[in-house]
Amino acid sequence: MRDLIESALKGHNADYIEIRIEDTETTNISFLGRELDSIGHSTGKGGNVRACVKGGWGFASFNDLDSIRSKVEQAISQARMVGNEKTELAEAAPVIAIVPPHIISDPADVPLSEKHRIMEEYLDLLWGGPEIQTSSLRYSDGHRRMFYGNSQGTYIEQARIDVNFWASAVARNGGDIQQASISMGSLGDFGLIHRMQSEVAELPHKALEFLAAPQVQGGEYTVVLDPVLAGVFVHEAFGHLSEADHVYENPKLREVMVMGRRFGGEHLNIVDGAKIPDLRGSYQYDEEGVEAQRTDLIREGVLVGRLHSRETAAKMGEKPSGNARAIGYQHPPIVRMTNTIIEPGEATLDDLLEGIKEGVYCKNWYGGMTSMEQFTFSAGETYMIRDGKIAETVRPVMLSGNVFSTLENLDGVGNDLEMNEGGGCGKGGQSPLPVSNGSPHIRLRNCLVGGA
Repeated sequence: MRDLIESALKGHNADYIEIRIEDTETTNISFLGRELDSIGHSTGKGGNVRACVKGGWGFASFNDLDSIRSKVEQAISQARMVGNEKTELAEAAPVIAIVPPHIISDPADVPLSEKHRIMEEYLDLLWGGPEIQTSSLRYSDGHRRMFYGNSQGTYIEQARIDVNFWASAVARNGGDIQQASISMGSLGDFGLIHRMQSEVAELPHKALEFLAAPQVQGGEYTVVLDPVLAGVFVHEAFGHLSEADHVYENPKLREVMVMGRRFGGEHLNIVDGAKIPDLRGSYQYDEEGVEAQRTDLIREGVLVGRLHSRETAAKMGEKPSGNARAIGYQHPPIVRMTNTIIEPGEATLDDLLEGIKEGVYCKNWYGGMTSMEQFTFSAGETYMIRDGKIAETVRPVMLSGNVFSTLENLDGVGNDLEMNEGGGCGKGGQSPLPVSNGSPHIRLRNCLVGGA
């Protein structure tokens, strides 16, 4: 493969060329209600070429390895059509490396029939009462081996194994519907799938509990987020704003995301990096052959870094961070998060609850999104806080606000960091990208809570 790639890179007139080839093996099982919706195991091979001429990019993908050289010429031709400036790519030292996958328990060792049997056991757990109207259950695993070379002398072989699981139970009373769900994932550990019986068995009971629970009165509250939801908050509310392509392409955002600007108190520290080991967003080299980093984004409340590809780093006069990622060979790499974390502080959960006369405690997640500095995300479970104690269950709520004012109102950070490795991130038509996020418990003052 190395000979094939390096031969195809030679003899062309372009500022920069890279070739990425992938072997993939995937399994997917999904149930909708009690019915098996889909099941399959597939393999694939394909690749792409990116070329840059005078700052313009060309991109061509392929499935036939014999067509690589013609695809290089096609990508260069495209780049010449649009290039009229200067090619700017941050320096990245040439690398020759072979990176094996991180494996704890390989899903490839488990037959498809056995995976199906395990999912059927989980399906039985989801139907825990007559009020359960329907359920959703999804399992996937993927083995991806990448071969990468560029015209600057880098050649990398890198493999990764990803495991993902989603389950939900939906309860109904007349026209009233409530849902409880979990999402879990791992980097190279199928053993995760054997460890979720208690969590899945709780879902129908939680859905029924939410069905019987009252709604929160909508308004501003002091809100405490558990580590899972706080991780989703830092990913959705701040992580996307740290992706340098967003910042570079948006003049308004460039005025806001200025290095050295204070966004929170000294207790607030946020990092991202694939170099943080053994998580779903972890890897050694990104899809541009740049070594993974651990990037401080906010340090003691001050903006100190952002996430880059080689191009955005050069255009903004900063260093590449190893955050150029693609979900597959059909797509070019774009700036993406990896493992995004609010670092732990010193407070206990009791410390964060202390002094809250009436507030809201939120756990788990359904999803979230951002539009510039505005964010919205949904809690999976919600409880009232009364006189410093977690009290009665209420229906799950939606939280929304402005990320910058919310970070200013983040006045407490717990000491109990946990990671959320379920789900996946979407951006630029590429989804779901394996990522993780994490946080300890955090406290937000004056947070807008949707409700009755």
